[in-house]
Amino acid sequence: MRLLSTTARWVVFLCSLGLVAGAQEPLSLRQAIQQALGENPEVKAAAAGSLEAKTNASLARTQLLPQINFAEDISRGNDPVYVFGTKLRQQRFTMADFDLNALNRPTPIGNFATRFSGSWMAFDSFKTQKTIRSADLMRKSADSSSQAVNQKVVLDVVQAYQSVLFAEREIDIARHESETAEALLSSVEDHVRAGLAVESDRLSAQVNVADRKQALIAAQGELEIAWAQLRVAIGAPNLQETKLQPIEPHDFPQSPIAQEIETATKMRADLRALTQAQSAQASAVSAAKWSYGPRVSAYGNAEQDRQTFTGSGGNSWVAGVQISIDVTPFSKRAQVAHENAVKARVDAQFAAYQQQVRLQVSQAHIQRQTAQLSLETARTAIDRANESLRILRNRYGAGLATITDLLRAEDAERQSQSNYWRAVYGNAMAYAQLLFATGTLTPDAAEELQ
Repeated sequence: MRLLSTTARWVVFLCSLGLVAGAQEPLSLRQAIQQALGENPEVKAAAAGSLEAKTNASLARTQLLPQINFAEDISRGNDPVYVFGTKLRQQRFTMADFDLNALNRPTPIGNFATRFSGSWMAFDSFKTQKTIRSADLMRKSADSSSQAVNQKVVLDVVQAYQSVLFAEREIDIARHESETAEALLSSVEDHVRAGLAVESDRLSAQVNVADRKQALIAAQGELEIAWAQLRVAIGAPNLQETKLQPIEPHDFPQSPIAQEIETATKMRADLRALTQAQSAQASAVSAAKWSYGPRVSAYGNAEQDRQTFTGSGGNSWVAGVQISIDVTPFSKRAQVAHENAVKARVDAQFAAYQQQVRLQVSQAHIQRQTAQLSLETARTAIDRANESLRILRNRYGAGLATITDLLRAEDAERQSQSNYWRAVYGNAMAYAQLLFATGTLTPDAAEELQ
């Protein structure tokens, strides 16, 4: 009885584990996207790029701040100039120090100097302000580039998620066809034993069973590949295979191509990043030109010199203002030429990318229309293939059709099933590609695919 009681407890425990596992929620497309936006290395690299641009903008602003330095200098020597100047700074110079022998061959002396020095660029013909503006625009460009990377990751997750679902459908079809082939072989063997079919029919049916098993093995391999792609897209190499939420056939909304191109012009994050980089480079050119102007800087120095570290000594300070102009600005001319060349390159890249965006939207629009038509055609074809297979099965059973006719109908029905689901997922991917091309593929928009 005790053994039965223990066994019963284990049975209940294992059943509860099975219920928990069975109650596990499937991984939704939204959850996969959210995980990718937190774990994908490309997203992290883009975020690091944004942080780098932000720190560069902060670094540019430090040029407006004064710089203050502290130094503690310890020295000793008998150099005549050093000894003479040190005694003056220590404020212990006496008449005896004017002795020629003491001046020419002084006794070594030590000095402990505490110095505070500072400088401030008060005016540099607005070059710093232009540099700061350029850095701010580059920071915005990096943020926009990060958004573009996020959208690309969303598209990759959608594509990989779709690939897993399509591979699962292909396995279902292959498994069903394998079972149908086994049933057909059994039926043919009955016909052969009854004298209603010849031995070649049995061989054809056996070959068909082998082909269907090969197709099932290939479909299982494609599913493994699809899961590997999904793990990479999410950035989770240890993601366990789990159930995914199926994506049902949809008739997605359509818009005129001119409206989609206009949307892309406004919403594409990568295009906005190039626009901001273009403005940043224009500010860099302006900063290089303003560097020809005069510079006004202030400086100061306060120093205490002592014979011992803790002793008393002399205090001194110096302050001033400096105005400087580069009368041979060869390097500045080269810098202006360089910045202009970079600006010309960025401008050309922006113009070329605008054309690429228009082309991408046009291609996505056409592919979207093609995918919708393919889905409608596949719906019709699958119904016809099923009806044709039903008729041929009845004819073969009545001895009015050959095994070759039946196998052809089986192949046509299997191909129509595969084509239908390929069209379903192709239609969803075409819509996702269109959203990506117009710059509107967000996690919320991706939920429309399910």
